[in-house]
Amino acid sequence: MSYKHISSRDNTLFKQLKTLHGSARERRLAGKILLDGAHLAEAYFETFGLPELLVISDGDCAADVLNVLERMVDASVVTMPPSMLGAISPVTTPTGMLALVDTPQLPVPEDREFVLMLENIQDPGNLGSILRNAAAAGVDVVYLSEGCTEAWSPKALRGGQGAQFVLPIVERVDLLDEMQRFEGQTYAAVMHGESLYAQDLSGNTAFVIGNEGAGLSYSLIDAAGKRITIPMPGKVESLNAAAAAAICLFERVRQTG
Repeated sequence: MSYKHISSRDNTLFKQLKTLHGSARERRLAGKILLDGAHLAEAYFETFGLPELLVISDGDCAADVLNVLERMVDASVVTMPPSMLGAISPVTTPTGMLALVDTPQLPVPEDREFVLMLENIQDPGNLGSILRNAAAAGVDVVYLSEGCTEAWSPKALRGGQGAQFVLPIVERVDLLDEMQRFEGQTYAAVMHGESLYAQDLSGNTAFVIGNEGAGLSYSLIDAAGKRITIPMPGKVESLNAAAAAAICLFERVRQTG
């Protein structure tokens, strides 16, 4: 394991890491992302191998960080003062470890039996939760519209807890075109439609979930094969997008399992 210490904020590598931390555009251009914490670093390692670089704070390391260093004995490691690590960490209280990795590119399977399409999801934590649910439910691929928040932002990665490393994700997609090409039934989640629980979800299924506040656009609703709603006997009008997605996805799991 090779170590290098950085102590100046004028260091070129530090500036590069700070740029990746703060800019979705730079992450896309570089094809790289920063992972915060030992859990995400290990999740990446399990699927893709060694990160390009591990960045750790000077001083005593937490047990989970030490475990990562012991497992990744061939990794390149940079150390820096806690204040500098904090400047590039996506969390208020840094965990003491960051990992620089290539943005995963998982292939979309040819046979897409179980699909999730998301339109204009704005909250990165919400998106991360949805992706985590989708990975747990065995979704084949998730398509994100142009207006969705970035799947690889620090908050989305933290919310996904490793889902992005096992789930094919396609961003900046024309969902209308994707719905028309899908060989199966498409279900638009709306306020007023047929009950989710009355549907036969045993065939090829695509759920289409909309923005947290505005819901789905009229064009996608009109293009969907069916409009569905989740029955809610309580005194609220709608569910959080992540909760709605989870209920839809796991209803299909229940029917097909």
